[in-house]
Amino acid sequence: MTIHCKGQLIDLSTPKVMGILNFTPNSFYDGGKFIGENEILLQVKKMLDEGATFIDIGAYSSKPNAEFVSEEEELSRIVPIVNLILQRFPETIISIDTFRSEVAKVCIESGVAIINDISAGNLDDKMLETIAKYNVPYIMMHMRGTPQTMQSMTDYENIVKEMLFYFSDRVAKARSCGINDLIVDPGFGFAKTLEQNYEVLQNIGLLEMLKLPILVGFSRKSMIYKTLNLNSEEALNGTTVLNTIALTNGAKILRVHDVKEAMECVTLFNKTINSNEIF
Repeated sequence: MTIHCKGQLIDLSTPKVMGILNFTPNSFYDGGKFIGENEILLQVKKMLDEGATFIDIGAYSSKPNAEFVSEEEELSRIVPIVNLILQRFPETIISIDTFRSEVAKVCIESGVAIINDISAGNLDDKMLETIAKYNVPYIMMHMRGTPQTMQSMTDYENIVKEMLFYFSDRVAKARSCGINDLIVDPGFGFAKTLEQNYEVLQNIGLLEMLKLPILVGFSRKSMIYKTLNLNSEEALNGTTVLNTIALTNGAKILRVHDVKEAMECVTLFNKTINSNEIF
């Protein structure tokens, strides 16, 4: 499995890590941590040095019941950060976490390589044509509703089966628009109860039927810390456990706050599957 990013062919046969950089004051874990330019650049350098292939930038919190952010505000937050990072680290493969086609357009024209859309194009009718026009990889996540309504939309008869239908439909629409590089994200924590999150994880291997790379994002989410009676600050070990389970079931990209620990998961996973020793 490969994707094209800024003239590079990224081979996903070896799993990769995507570092998260949020610029939303109400982000559930790292909101407000990276304010000044120096802090931002130090964090990006740290993630790149630790082995991140991608840096995912978000300026609109998509946590449950997140407050609405205007398109103008999202752009004013995110474009200066994209420019800052690419000026200092021009080879960085930046992913933008947005469901708005205009934000995607402006960011791609500023040098962004990937669009990460929580709605898979369902919240903006122009998103798919925008992705096709600029021919960048597109991450399609499973979600119902919006960040403000999604947690009231968890009534599934068979969540995994319905996810497969959802992705089949969205992939077909994306292909019909001419989009080449697609990645699917099960959307842990989005329009899913805690129990449904674990049901999806248990059956995540079924998504390989789509024959597309799978991205997972568990990092410090409530499905971990609520299960363990902790908080997000204490959820790194649980994140590592779920990342490992996902890797063994076919995940190709780990989207995380903690790159070093995720890279350790990937290294040990690769060592395990590539071992030729016979007992």
